[in-house]
Amino acid sequence: MSLTISQRAQNMPESPIRKLMPSADIAIEKGLQVYQLNIGQPDIKSPSAAIKALHHWEEETLSYTRSEGEFEYRKNFAKYYQSVGYNIEAEDILATNGGSEALLFTISAIAEPGEEIIVPEPFYANYNGFASQLDVKLIPVSSCIETGFVLPPIEEFENKITPKTRAILICHPGNPTGYLYKREELEALKNLVLEHHIYLISDEVYREFAYDRKHFSILDFPEIRENAIVIDSESKRFSMCGIRLGAIITKNETVLSAALKFAQARLSPNIISQHIASAAHKNSGEYLKEANLKYRKRRDFTVKILNQIEGVICPEPQGAFYCVARLPIDDSERFAKWILEEFSWEGATTMIAPMQGFYSTPGKGVDEVRIAYVLDLEHLEKALKILEEALKVYPGRK
Repeated sequence: MSLTISQRAQNMPESPIRKLMPSADIAIEKGLQVYQLNIGQPDIKSPSAAIKALHHWEEETLSYTRSEGEFEYRKNFAKYYQSVGYNIEAEDILATNGGSEALLFTISAIAEPGEEIIVPEPFYANYNGFASQLDVKLIPVSSCIETGFVLPPIEEFENKITPKTRAILICHPGNPTGYLYKREELEALKNLVLEHHIYLISDEVYREFAYDRKHFSILDFPEIRENAIVIDSESKRFSMCGIRLGAIITKNETVLSAALKFAQARLSPNIISQHIASAAHKNSGEYLKEANLKYRKRRDFTVKILNQIEGVICPEPQGAFYCVARLPIDDSERFAKWILEEFSWEGATTMIAPMQGFYSTPGKGVDEVRIAYVLDLEHLEKALKILEEALKVYPGRK
């Protein structure tokens, strides 16, 4: 009898963002420079205060912290929320090892195996993985590139609600689309979750990067304080993806208490990460303002260039640092692999993320890619030129 792995492991989807790394390795082995537009790893420097705090770490023992996170860190994080107008206290925050763990704890706390969470698609690809791990079913409501990925009519959400529905999950601003919800869209969702007594989970890790209009949070609606759960992270805010520090923010004490049990089981969040992030939160306003300006310029440049390429359609995102482009190709996964393994331009190639994995509905995203405009303008220009030249000769061009 041979050894086997679990059905859960077999059902776990691969990351559409990371699974092309072997193809990138092939390009690197050829001596090519690979411009990585596939992953949300900014090239912007982390706050100097955070780096200084790391260099001046003087503790002689790297100890456990409280399972919900050190009070000092949660207090500083709460001050950040207060500075942008939200009545959040340290007691409303549970620190996690990344926003991913925050989502896992949240879903674990509110949903039984077999229950459902409604989510507009396309969505952050790892939502599929989290749901698979916990045997929770994601119910997609499809948005489309033709409308710029606006929130589908609220009736489509209501039609998906069943006795098994536990929550609606949104990413705001969106990954991968960069879509920024309007206040009236959030109000429609607010009314729906109140009517059906379900949760509204808002993944707001890109909240600082809103470009054309104000970012409204679900925290702007006190009437859903018991329904509202915000997922946050320090990764994108401060260009500190490697510290793996996130949080659950909610006024619902029952949800926080339930999530804390899962937090206790994994012991504690990283002590050094909390120390660094606490330092970053002090006087962070100018840093965040400059980062927003840089991403806005990159957004404008990237969307302009993409829409100048023959056959490419790219709606303008209003937030985050991603855009979705429809390319004149047969299959985005095949194209993303081909451009790494078989194409180069002036000693370099480009890595992009195929969009199939950002959808739950089979067959969607086949000719779409996500592009992360996380490089400086010089490198973005080179990376997009490579994409343009590759499309001219790609065997599967439509």
